[in-house]
Amino acid sequence: MDKSSIIKVENLSFTYADAEESVGIKKELPALSDVSFSISQGEYVAVLGHNGSGKSTLAKLLNMILVPTSGKIYIDGVDVTAPDFTEDDVFNVRRSIGMVFQNPDNQLVATVVDEDVAFGPENLGLAREEIVERVKSSLELVGMSEYSSHAPHKLSGGQKQRVAIAGIIAMRPKVMIFDESTAMLDPLGRRAVIDIMERLNREEGITVINITHYMEEAARADRVIVINDGKLTLDGSAKDVFFEVDKLHKMGLEAPQGRELVHALNKLGFKIDAAALSEKECTEAIINYLKEIDV
Repeated sequence: MDKSSIIKVENLSFTYADAEESVGIKKELPALSDVSFSISQGEYVAVLGHNGSGKSTLAKLLNMILVPTSGKIYIDGVDVTAPDFTEDDVFNVRRSIGMVFQNPDNQLVATVVDEDVAFGPENLGLAREEIVERVKSSLELVGMSEYSSHAPHKLSGGQKQRVAIAGIIAMRPKVMIFDESTAMLDPLGRRAVIDIMERLNREEGITVINITHYMEEAARADRVIVINDGKLTLDGSAKDVFFEVDKLHKMGLEAPQGRELVHALNKLGFKIDAAALSEKECTEAIINYLKEIDV
């Protein structure tokens, strides 16, 4: 395994067994098929796919919630699919990978915010002074220090999600996987969580994997992986992946709105910079085109 790779999967497949006991039929439901890729330490990766494409299954495999049907997974150089991999080994590797789910209520376990954030470090057996410091710094990082003595159930959805993220940060993971963690949030809450992802990646050096169905979120990542019907179909920079607008449409996906507009105009015969991606870039590309034709 490449020393720079924090995650590597080789020919990964997973099939759900759906037993219909009433009729005695057992269905095999493939979720992932022969997926291979690696992620380097410090990368910021978005994973896209339509509902049922297999992207959440991938997240659960990486976090060892599920066991692959076939293939290999390496986490920080360790083969977590090896036959002799024990429960203790799983616990140790999970310290390197934190996972934030869609619904923060599924991750909040205490009646007070700072106690909730302390739950993970306490299970690591850390000294009290270290736990207090981790709770303090983690809440500061997500902008929730003033709510440290509040009851989590009285917080807004976005605030709950930030507390859940703080609880993972307090574990000091090398990788954080966000499994559609902004799906239940309003635009302000979503923006706050995305800002935290980017700060964790760019300021703390944490590898971030954002599994999302929001194209604008994915466009902010350094790299985008697209999974379609269980297969890895696109993998590259955000600009390269969202250049393939027609391919995305065939998979039931869209590019960010600005990119969609530029693509539609070009199909009508306009010659606008097709590499434009962000709203600012797309706006500038259209303005430059108008200047060139002297409108």
